[in-house]
Amino acid sequence: MTKNSQELAANATKIYEQRLKEELEKTHFDYFLAIEPDSGDHFLGGTLSEAAAAARKAHPGRRAFLLRVGHRTAVHIGAAHQ
Repeated sequence: MTKNSQELAANATKIYEQRLKEELEKTHFDYFLAIEPDSGDHFLGGTLSEAAAAARKAHPGRRAFLLRVGHRTAVHIGAAHQ
């Protein structure tokens, strides 16, 4: 992860933890969330693509950080745990 990517992730995570987490985990658990950290704007979607597209549309040329509300990671790749 590059320094810019680390900063983007850290800034967006801070926004999520301080401003969004409590409410969104009650109202939009399992939704995907894109956070554009420079503006603080956030975008929800039923899929990762929907959230990313909404962020791109609102802020073309800027990068957004994507996560899944209520989860440690946005996606899980691999076998299911039994």
